[in-house]
Amino acid sequence: MRLGELITSFESLWPVSQAEEWDVVGLVSGNPNQEIAKVLLTVDLTHEVVLEAQELSVDLIFAHHPFLLRGVTNISEVTSKGHILAELIRNNIAVYAAHTNADSSANGTSAVLARAIGLSDFAVLAKSQTGGGIGVIGNVAGGITLGELAGRLNAVLPQTASGVRVAGDFDRIVSRVALCAGAGDSYLQLALDSGADVYITSDLRHHPAQEILEQAKARGLDFALIDISHWAAEYLWLSQAKADLSLLPVEIVLSDIRTDVFDFLMNLPKDEN
Repeated sequence: MRLGELITSFESLWPVSQAEEWDVVGLVSGNPNQEIAKVLLTVDLTHEVVLEAQELSVDLIFAHHPFLLRGVTNISEVTSKGHILAELIRNNIAVYAAHTNADSSANGTSAVLARAIGLSDFAVLAKSQTGGGIGVIGNVAGGITLGELAGRLNAVLPQTASGVRVAGDFDRIVSRVALCAGAGDSYLQLALDSGADVYITSDLRHHPAQEILEQAKARGLDFALIDISHWAAEYLWLSQAKADLSLLPVEIVLSDIRTDVFDFLMNLPKDEN
């Protein structure tokens, strides 16, 4: 199948028009006329993923995160972008990215994670001017403890060094859950204002997280936060993307590379003596 034909299929599933204005999605490198027989799905495009693509003899890497989101002034091979692009071009491997346009779809990253942890009746958390939306807010039938909700996340997400971090009372019952797969601290205020009992997202920073928790206390609200790996939260979506692409006459494979940036965690009690 020609790459241009594949792109038409991609963009029927994940319209470019639904990407956020700041986002950079679509074809990163490659020729629309080149033949594609095998596609590798990944969250991130890293050197290890390129090596995997070479080993698997794939023709196209379909990445969730844009590879050239911010402008570069050169692609010298001593730069991070140039090093990878040169390898891709030498091996005739094309790259395509579907990011916030995939996030905002009915089967997007947040929706997939929401279903995996048992949320129901969910709707878009942050509506977008592009016609899509980021994140979801929904219900846990009957309510569960915050600890049980964290346990569900721990069970469905691939293992990472940082695991599932929680700010809140383990035994508190929660039923209304806001969620944004990926970096979602820009929606902290919206999550609190939405009436959610807990907000699940990734890459939470100390001061914004602390500020929203203090604001909840000032309002007399019991609000919790759960921080999960950015990569793990979005890796679940790749299986859905593979299913969505299953009718295409190309082989679709999921990357085995864990692109979470952290390799291990040290958190043992210090010797008091």
